[in-house]
Amino acid sequence: MPPLPSRNRSSTGLAIRYFVVCQGAWFVTVLAGARANAVPGLICAAAIAGWHLLRAMRPWSEARVVVVVTLAGWMWDSLLASTGWLVYPARPSILVHAPLWIAALWMLFAVQLNIVFIWLRERCWLAALLGAAGGPLSFRAGAALGAVHFAQPMAAFCALALGWSIILPASLWLAERWDGMSGPASPLDRQQ
Repeated sequence: MPPLPSRNRSSTGLAIRYFVVCQGAWFVTVLAGARANAVPGLICAAAIAGWHLLRAMRPWSEARVVVVVTLAGWMWDSLLASTGWLVYPARPSILVHAPLWIAALWMLFAVQLNIVFIWLRERCWLAALLGAAGGPLSFRAGAALGAVHFAQPMAAFCALALGWSIILPASLWLAERWDGMSGPASPLDRQQ
């Protein structure tokens, strides 16, 4: 499989397909999550991640990106849930972590880093600004669908904006270092 081109029609078309598929999976995940059902979201995210890794030039490198970003993001959202600022209505109150469907959303985000968001790699400040706006807006959309509530809206939005202003650039930095979508396959990846 040839390396993915950085700026041509086929890479733009691929980025659009990734974005559309991941947005559809986002809706499935959030709507099911609002009803305390993580399974549809986990299945969608796993299927998309599997398809993504099958396309990768270096699947083990790309898998590291997906796993690390998914776990770090889920832990971040779990921290916000433990503060009480984010309330997941379908989650038992004794749990201090974010529901598993949130991990599915992070996986969907991670698979887009080296395809959809690649244009932001050299634009750290723009990535920080887009993260500060996009992260809270995504949660606001989830709230409109009944998947999350804000116990203290101002604190939650500020924390989300601050977190996402760091998360998006940091995720892009990591994805660039471990980019498994371009370049030749490594010996480790060829053996597997």
